[in-house]
Amino acid sequence: MRQRHKPWADDFLTANSQLVIPEPGKYRGHWQSVFGNENPIHLEIGTGKGQFLAGMAKQYPDVNFIGIEISKSVIVTAAQKVMEVDRDNIVLLNIDANHLRDVFADNEIATVYLNFSDPWPKNRHEKRRLTFQAFLEKYQTILDQAGEVVLKTDNRGLFEYSLVSFSAFGMQLQEVNLDLHKLQDPTNIMTEYEEKFSAKGQVIYRCRARFL
Repeated sequence: MRQRHKPWADDFLTANSQLVIPEPGKYRGHWQSVFGNENPIHLEIGTGKGQFLAGMAKQYPDVNFIGIEISKSVIVTAAQKVMEVDRDNIVLLNIDANHLRDVFADNEIATVYLNFSDPWPKNRHEKRRLTFQAFLEKYQTILDQAGEVVLKTDNRGLFEYSLVSFSAFGMQLQEVNLDLHKLQDPTNIMTEYEEKFSAKGQVIYRCRARFL
């Protein structure tokens, strides 16, 4: 996601360090202490403008949510969205998903959400896809034994690639949904992209996969 550069972003992040955690590696293995409870921790990779995370935190007050976003200009927008719902079960991290294992210990996360990730359609960019084998290895390490990966996308190519990638990695597919909104799942929290694409009649795909 690209947004206009925000020259005030650094000052904003400094002033809101209780929400956008600086030096997150310090809390590796101790994230429950940040929230002050032992509730399960769910992680959204590529949190965008924060609508999904804010909605989930309201819907599931007994779950702790962490959103990561590599773009500083985007994460400040997400922080502003999160601040609107005034929840104490959300924090944000301005990090690259490649560094997940530097920030989270083994078995520390209960669920990983991949919402409308960049499909990186060119073959030479396969390693950047968040369902590429190298990323699955990271998720497997930080997820607990019952943990799962939940993928939502409007991109058929990425969806099909991910199903193959999950299966090749030996994961068990818990759900494969080719038209999420036809299901009318009342627990589904839409992202900004999801609202935009579904309003245009675009099919939304979802799958859930678990490591064996």
